[in-house]
Amino acid sequence: MPAPDNGWSWAGDANVFFGYNYQQRQYLDETAWESQNWLMGSGTRRLGGGHLELSAMMSLEPFTMHAQGSPQLFQNGETYQGVSLVNYQHPHDLFMELGGTYRWTPPGRAQYFVGAYAVGSPTLGPTAFMHRESARDNPQAPLAHHVMDSTHISYGVVRGGADVGAFTLEASAFRGAEPDEDRVGLEAPALDSWAARIQWNHGPWHSQFSGGHMHQPEFVEPYDVTRITASLSFDGEVKARPLHVTLGWGTDREFNGYNGNHNGYLAEWDARLSRWATLFGRAEWVDKEPFSQPRHPPGLQHPHYYFKVGALTLGYVQELMQGRWGRVGIGADATVYHMPELFQLFWDGSHSYHVFLRWRPAMPSGHMGMKMN
Repeated sequence: MPAPDNGWSWAGDANVFFGYNYQQRQYLDETAWESQNWLMGSGTRRLGGGHLELSAMMSLEPFTMHAQGSPQLFQNGETYQGVSLVNYQHPHDLFMELGGTYRWTPPGRAQYFVGAYAVGSPTLGPTAFMHRESARDNPQAPLAHHVMDSTHISYGVVRGGADVGAFTLEASAFRGAEPDEDRVGLEAPALDSWAARIQWNHGPWHSQFSGGHMHQPEFVEPYDVTRITASLSFDGEVKARPLHVTLGWGTDREFNGYNGNHNGYLAEWDARLSRWATLFGRAEWVDKEPFSQPRHPPGLQHPHYYFKVGALTLGYVQELMQGRWGRVGIGADATVYHMPELFQLFWDGSHSYHVFLRWRPAMPSGHMGMKMN
């Protein structure tokens, strides 16, 4: 997105779902009419010997979802009314990004950048799921979200790095705590955690390896956590049809004095069958702690119980209209689960599905979320 010498160059993007969410399990089905959504914009202009980019991103999910969040079997992370969420994906904050990055290229091979964000994403994990092309037609968050890319809304981020050929080396300091339950207001930033990432980009291929130390990310579990992630993505074409695939792994090592290690594995895809039809899907194998618990004081050590859960989602989107104002499609997906025998009393035969409308603008500048730094 090059900026003219004497002004700003603007870009934007958005993704909006509205539909019906049905989550079936023994004794208690959950349903919701809801909207998952976000919109973002950025402006770039020449400044000194480089370019300044200012960006902002917002979501209306605090108003288009229940305060508890979107029903989702086996999902957990963050809290509602002071208790850890189980079988729900929390709404995203009204402000998802607010800050800027400065880039310059001195003589030589490298381009350097520094950035500061009141709300932003540190250098940890792959591109957040709502921005991955492999997941953009799927309204549901991955079950592996909280071991891979959950830091994408961090209050206070300072970052810097360099692009050298096909590689990007970068590091950041940020606030380790997840957002609180007030989804509308801005929170106080902090720089109590750190992360580093190396990326490789070559044509349609992208990979990253990252690690970081987060200071007490979860309110109800006030332990420090070390996270390590790796991912490989393909965003290109096969026989002139767009294909987007991501393979990812993440692990959290929680310093709780007992069994605090848990992993998540993910494969997701989005295949454009024609101009009007898209097939998408996701397969996961994740360690989950499915029991809700209240907050305990820092330093209290107790056992944690993780169980392996598998999930397979298949979905389809049919485009209804396309024009300068964007694209409207109608879609549906279904998810089935594999679980340990212990879970079958409450989840045996469980499945879920969504039926939805999806709107996306037609932006000549392309999808902004593809750029991680």
